[in-house]
Amino acid sequence: MHQTQKYHQQHRSRYLEELLDLLRIPSVSANPAHQADMIKAAEWLQDKLRSAGADLVEIIPTKGHPIVYAEKIINQNLPTVLVYGHYDVQPPDPLELWDSPPFDPVIKNDRIFARGACDDKGQLYMHIKAFEAMVATDELPCNVKFMLEGEEEVGSEHLEDFIRERKEQLSCDVILISDTSIIANDVPSITVGLRGMSYMEVELTGPNRDLHSGTFGGAVANPCNILCKMIAQLHDDQRRITIPGFYDHVKELTNQERIELNEAPFDQEAYAADLGIESVYGEEGYTTLERAAIRPTLDVNGIWGGYTGEGAKTVLPSKAYAKISMRLVPHQDHERISRIFAEYFKSLAPPGVQVSVTAHHGGAPAETPTDSKAYQAAAMAMEKSFGKKPIPARAGGSIPIVALFEEVLEVKTVLMGFGLNEDNIHSPNESYGLFNFYKGIETIPYFYKYFVDTKG
Repeated sequence: MHQTQKYHQQHRSRYLEELLDLLRIPSVSANPAHQADMIKAAEWLQDKLRSAGADLVEIIPTKGHPIVYAEKIINQNLPTVLVYGHYDVQPPDPLELWDSPPFDPVIKNDRIFARGACDDKGQLYMHIKAFEAMVATDELPCNVKFMLEGEEEVGSEHLEDFIRERKEQLSCDVILISDTSIIANDVPSITVGLRGMSYMEVELTGPNRDLHSGTFGGAVANPCNILCKMIAQLHDDQRRITIPGFYDHVKELTNQERIELNEAPFDQEAYAADLGIESVYGEEGYTTLERAAIRPTLDVNGIWGGYTGEGAKTVLPSKAYAKISMRLVPHQDHERISRIFAEYFKSLAPPGVQVSVTAHHGGAPAETPTDSKAYQAAAMAMEKSFGKKPIPARAGGSIPIVALFEEVLEVKTVLMGFGLNEDNIHSPNESYGLFNFYKGIETIPYFYKYFVDTKG
């Protein structure tokens, strides 16, 4: 890979300028107003994949946002790597908390600040540039396929149908994803576990219209008050989730596995200081690392109702709403969890309000083995570029596609991400380190080489 790395060094500044152009496209999948931007991002990637050396590149429509597919088959007898990424991004709100416009990327302190810088445009683009370098130097050792979707941030609703319909076209020996993080720039790691997801929206309705809080307050059920009380009942004093049957299928790690998990470098005081909190908080009996990776959670992601504008308005609201997500661990089933949540939440409502519960999207948790040929190749690649062996680590986030890949394509995934916890993904001032962007492009070609060379 000597020539590949030389090419990478020579073209670093161009790589960065191209990424900045991609980040300027506000491809927010959750907002219909950005439909044209979603198409623009897909077409932009199509052009870059073609110029990088892919022999087949196409934009494939779905019932939602399109999928960009590309491939380069150099020899049918060689292994095939399928690269997955997503070009859609989270909404940038609240805009007032950004230090610079979210779609006008800024570089400061060796970091790129923009929505999607890390999640996932910066990490996705590493793969296209690594591919370009290997093709340009004739050092691509195997076949490569790309599947870049535009609905990851809204639950990948149409991806399952696409994968099942195109199973043969997507056939491969391993899936490679960079949509996760490392522990630190001097502590490389490979993600071996992800939590699943169940995302719900609840609506409480009281009176048939907003009422004067003086005339009707105290005599009519207030949906906002009741919603808060119902949400408070979803956890007990030990911060355990109270939904009956919620923990029935939770995979419990062995004591040895928990010891190994907590051996990862972690400074709890620095963690709290970085977040501006006095102390950590969570389920009793577990460390912060465990709470954030191997335990299921239930969190309110948004809550609203009544008057929220400037000044005062003494109103007793007709409706109140909340969005609630649950992160799941092996072997919890997200469809079952969504069902029992709905049943339990409705049971908490007193007379005087009506409750509606809607399941938005969900996904299964996933685990990847550390004894596979693919993991060994990733570990060797990271050791080559970082100069030290990576630590297997579990992440608290969710990538539902991982479990779906294993079910439909019957192959495992390698989660070789290069982000950091400080990247503020899904938050204002999202960023991605230049070190991480370039280190990813440096590391990825070694994965290809070692995956082809490693026996197993």
